Amino acid sequence: MKKQLNVLSRALFTASLALLLSISTVVSHAKEVSSTSLAKVEVSQQQAIVNINKSTFEQLLSLKGIGHTKARAIIVYRQQFGGFKSIDELTKVSGIGEKTVNVNKSRLTI
Repeated sequence: MKKQLNVLSRALFTASLALLLSISTVVSHAKEVSSTSLAKVEVSQQQAIVNINKSTFEQLLSLKGIGHTKARAIIVYRQQFGGFKSIDELTKVSGIGEKTVNVNKSRLTI
């Protein structure tokens, strides 16, 4: 009887261990899928067209060379002057030069 209990205990331990490893594998795979999906979203955001008259703060941040301060300055400028008439008008925003406009030109619209 003691031997049967010992065998049963080992079998139960082995089954529990196998179950834990399976769960760990599933969770690990789910994290990888989630990371991959997030990376795809970030890449698509980096390639998306940005309307400088309507874009959100976050959308402006996706532009190269545009951080928090410049994104806020763009929003303030369009509020003060009623929006941009051309993409090149972005150079009138403090801290944004021709280089920044040219780097992002293919993604910008008004």
